[in-house]
Amino acid sequence: MTNAPDPAGPDFSLRDALAATRSWDDAGTIELRDDDLDLEPDDDLDDFDDLDGDFESGYDDETDPEELSTGAQDLAERHALRRVAGLRTELEDITEVEYRQLRLEKVVLVGVWTEGTAQDAENSMAELALLAETAGSEVLEAVFQRRHRPDPATYIGRGKVDAIREIVQATGADTVICDGELAPSQLRNLEDRIKVKVVDRTALILDIFAQHAKSKEGQAQVELAQLQYMKQRLRGWGGQLSRQAGGRAAGGEGIGGRGPGETKIETDRRRINTKIAKLRRELKEMKGTRDTKRQSRRSNRIPSVAIAGYTNAGKSSLLNRLTDAGVLVEDALFATLDPTTRRTTTADGRIYTMSDTVGFVRHLPHQLVEAFRSTLEEVADADLLLHVVDGSHADPEGQIAAVREVLAEIDAAKVPEIIVINKADAADPLVIDRLRRREPHSVVVSARTGQGIEEALRLVESELPRPQVEFDVLLPYDRGDLVNRIHQQAEIATMEHTGEGTHVIGRAHADLANELASYST
Repeated sequence: MTNAPDPAGPDFSLRDALAATRSWDDAGTIELRDDDLDLEPDDDLDDFDDLDGDFESGYDDETDPEELSTGAQDLAERHALRRVAGLRTELEDITEVEYRQLRLEKVVLVGVWTEGTAQDAENSMAELALLAETAGSEVLEAVFQRRHRPDPATYIGRGKVDAIREIVQATGADTVICDGELAPSQLRNLEDRIKVKVVDRTALILDIFAQHAKSKEGQAQVELAQLQYMKQRLRGWGGQLSRQAGGRAAGGEGIGGRGPGETKIETDRRRINTKIAKLRRELKEMKGTRDTKRQSRRSNRIPSVAIAGYTNAGKSSLLNRLTDAGVLVEDALFATLDPTTRRTTTADGRIYTMSDTVGFVRHLPHQLVEAFRSTLEEVADADLLLHVVDGSHADPEGQIAAVREVLAEIDAAKVPEIIVINKADAADPLVIDRLRRREPHSVVVSARTGQGIEEALRLVESELPRPQVEFDVLLPYDRGDLVNRIHQQAEIATMEHTGEGTHVIGRAHADLANELASYST
């Protein structure tokens, strides 16, 4: 049976088919999708060939995806599939579920307070909760213990371990997150006693980095840090990684194995070392490309400005305000990892670059600092550093101290620094005044509203390295290339177009000044 018309039958006519449907409705009216289009029995179908201009499409007038900025497209892609709290993956009732739900890990946070005030401990736990939520977890409870130092066996005391096990059983949590880097023995002992998965702060941050890294270099850096962290923490269920290889020659591992006596954990550790060596070679090649671009900027005497600061302080928002970069902006920790460099100009026409970098955090894992060293070199080699601080944070001074600690580790402490106190629209004025007194060389801005942006730009331009050599030249009109370089790389005091050529007075770097010397007046 087929729906095709019979070739021998009469020709099909849409007009006749529509006319035949008039008797289907008792009221003599049929609706053509839109309520405003009514077809009466005595209407001529030809009247509907040209529809009224009031016709509205059922499609929403949305912005063409191609017109969105790169950051807006990245944010839309990140939000396309999110973990949803309160929904279950079991398909008991699918009437209101239109896409697959991802179950949130239910976690309990554990911290050890060894120094500082109780407020410092609470701020650290609050930050750990934000990290857990960014990684896609649902925080159920948070507890911390006052100790002189963490317990070498279980990180927390024996009594607190029993208390946490009871909390886990009562809340139904499936993960415990510790606010510190655990030794392999501490990790194993806690999992054996609490009976659920235990992760530390380092593993949590690595998981966030793995979710947000997009570029090839960023993904390689994160994978390298994960492998370095994992290599010392290999373990298997029931001791399966300690089994000896057996069977055929080389334990069934083929060429490169160490024979029947090699254990499974040794084999896996050897494979991890091989992968680490490969990633380091790849990153070394990528570093060469980055160094070439940096050397090109240096040869052209283009000043560079680096934006650094605590995670979620508003670095990407500030870069968008200053340069219209259009990078991704999200209210989340470590939302952007891949560095972004944009070219911009001063008010007097000088060219300089501005770079956004990965955010810092308290106790930033050493593995990440080592893996991202090539990226962080953008900060160490910059001519000026914009240190962004979240003015609305509960402990902005702690953020400044944590960032400067990392800057010292990457040899960037000597770079000239401007403190940019961001989020002025949400910050307490008393806190801003306190920060201004503590950091005199600072500026207050709001990347969200644009407050203080013009003042920040003027301060940046005044702090950029300035040419040292004065020149007074008369350039012939066929040397427009030199005039263009003067506009881009020098400071112009006066410029006058005369009958003999272009008379320019200003200041330039030594290389350009030497080329201009032959045209001195």
